Amino acid sequence: MKQSRRKIMGATGATILATGLAPRTALAQAGPVKIGMSMPQTGGLGGGGQAALVALRMWVDDVNAKGGLLGRKVEFIAYDDQSNPANTPGIYTKLLDVDKVDLLIAPYATVPTAPIMPLVKQRGKLLMGNFSFQVNAKIKHDMWFNNAPWNDADGWSEGFIAAGRAAGAKSIALLAADQEFAQALANGARSLIDKIKLTKVYDQNYPPTTTDFSSVVRAIRAAKPEMVFVASYPNDSAAIVKAVNEIGLGSQVVIFGGAMVGLQFTPIMVNLGSLLNGIVNYNSYVPGMKLPGIDDFFKRYAERAVAAKVDPLGYYLPPFNYAIGQMLEQAVNATKSIDDKALADYLRKNEMQTVVGPIRFDANGERANQRVITAQFRGIKDKDTDQFRQPGKQVIIHPTPDSNGKVITPYDAARKG
Repeated sequence: MKQSRRKIMGATGATILATGLAPRTALAQAGPVKIGMSMPQTGGLGGGGQAALVALRMWVDDVNAKGGLLGRKVEFIAYDDQSNPANTPGIYTKLLDVDKVDLLIAPYATVPTAPIMPLVKQRGKLLMGNFSFQVNAKIKHDMWFNNAPWNDADGWSEGFIAAGRAAGAKSIALLAADQEFAQALANGARSLIDKIKLTKVYDQNYPPTTTDFSSVVRAIRAAKPEMVFVASYPNDSAAIVKAVNEIGLGSQVVIFGGAMVGLQFTPIMVNLGSLLNGIVNYNSYVPGMKLPGIDDFFKRYAERAVAAKVDPLGYYLPPFNYAIGQMLEQAVNATKSIDDKALADYLRKNEMQTVVGPIRFDANGERANQRVITAQFRGIKDKDTDQFRQPGKQVIIHPTPDSNGKVITPYDAARKG
């Protein structure tokens, strides 16, 4: 392939210069624009990662159908980091030194992304973040831009706590995985709890390897909280929901949920079914939200998801991953460059238009216009995928501009559907 390209360039180079063919034609001979990343395709984050890759490949096909970037085809390289943060530094070193990629996208989630931040900063590379949380707070890399709808921890807990307080709750229990992401969210909730002087009756961390949460749920029940806030990863979230439905939290609990990752993934939602009813949890998108181009995106995504055998709805990660491509495309087209510094400068100064709405960045490359929603599961039936396509199965209670209903309390009443 390389030899053929050299022959073509040698035979036609003088002709291009002599005839003044469009720059796009000349650029097409320069080789592809390589975009690389790692993405969890197996392990605990694998389900979300596979769905996100479908959306990114959609964007690659879309941009290539329009002529690529700067008239050059986009080549997309993605490796499986197996949801293991120990793997990501090596993968990104390979992407830079062996694959010679031009642009980088971060892996999904905080824990796999954090270890690559020093490397990326040292190399002076632009990095498009992928649903991580405050990984740039200490590194302060000036070429980091996160696609997530949140900024600080308040976005994950303020809607939940406000709904509980409005229902009269004055005490709270916190349960969080003992790892960086969950602890950051829990600490945000703790800060808010202290500020408004809620009473903490239970505050514990659990090892990420925990699979049986029955003793934890019994301990929470014994503490008799009126709110139960949980910060957990997908497999943990499903196990906690099952334990809560088996053991119960007590009739005094007004609201349960919070920052449970995984309850946004279709396979987990379908598997849990009616056990979800009444849970109030953060989300990034639910049906009924008005966003430009989102309906067309999901129509096209659904067709590909079926073929790829991944999350058939893809509400959580896929549109935000497609938005990464849109932002890169806008920045490259505007600057007529793939230079990292030029693209970073453009992203920092301009509002990006995406399928998840307009995105602006603050000085740390996080969302300046955060839009995390808090929603309550209602009327969920067992083993029914299509129900989650309907507005009203996840009622948005926060923030006010997106709200389409009020929270039902107490939790025991809400869980009846």
